[in-house]
This record gives sequence, C-alpha cells and structure tokens, in this order.
Amino acid sequence: MSDVLKIKEAFPSLNAKKIDQVNNIINGQSKPRPHIKITTKSPFRKQVIIPMSAENVSSFMKNLSTNVANINKQLQNMKTDILVNYIRSDSNEITIVTNKVAQPSDLTIIDQFVKNSSDLNALQVEEARLPKSKSYLKIIGIPFYPHANSQERLTSADIEIIL
Repeated sequence: MSDVLKIKEAFPSLNAKKIDQVNNIINGQSKPRPHIKITTKSPFRKQVIIPMSAENVSSFMKNLSTNVANINKQLQNMKTDILVNYIRSDSNEITIVTNKVAQPSDLTIIDQFVKNSSDLNALQVEEARLPKSKSYLKIIGIPFYPHANSQERLTSADIEIIL
C-alpha cells in the first residue's frame, strides 16, 4: 500500500488505473507470457512429418500440450539436442517443428512415442520423416553468341522448371 502512495505522490496527475498499472509493473506482476513467433510458408528441414489417418490426427491433437511435453522429455532422456517447439496438423498428417534438424535417432524416438500413444491406432500411422523437395532447375539450352553483333538470347522456352 505504501508503494501505491509513493507512486501517487511522485505522479499526482495519474489516475487510479494508471497508478495500479505502474505498481503492477514495478512488482513484476504484469510480465508478458512467452510465445513462439514463427511463420512457415513451406516445408523446411526442422520439421518432422508423420502421415496418419484423420481420426488419429484429431485424437493426437486433443492432448497437444501433454504430447509436446512428453516428446521433449523422451528426447532429453536420450541426451539429444532436439526439442519440439510446437505441433501443427493437416487433414492427414501432423507436422512436428523442432529447434534443430532431427537426426535418424531423433526420428525414431518421435516415431515410437506417436505410435505408442494410447489413443491412436498404430496401424494407421506411417513412419516419421523429414520433408523432401523434388524441385530442381533443368537448363535445356545455353545461349551461344557466334559474333559480337548477334542478338540471340536465352528465352523462357530454354529453361524448364520441374516440380
């Protein structure tokens, strides 16, 4: 109470609500909760993808916070550097986002945890895997300039992008 009076004496023009806010900040009661700031637009190597049926996805996502904590606990017990940041779901798979690229041993730990979950049908869960990209650029023509005055150029028809 004496802290509130000291704040009121130091700042007489503040209303009661502002004085209360200042007091909470001083006493550390108004700390923001930590949250993950990440946006992914496409698959990247820090993701572990586990295809499964839609029923399994909904069952797994019901206990999401517990599942993240338990996976992290198992990874720490195996002395790995990998931790699960969060899990997101699609219609027929879950994507587990980690802090580092998962090694095959980490994939095995995560895969065993998911398949041994009591509320999932293990027969409808596929092996955990890292994302794979099959896109590449194939150049099928190279510009050739036989003379200094030649106007021949590389066109879009000379480059083929395969996805």
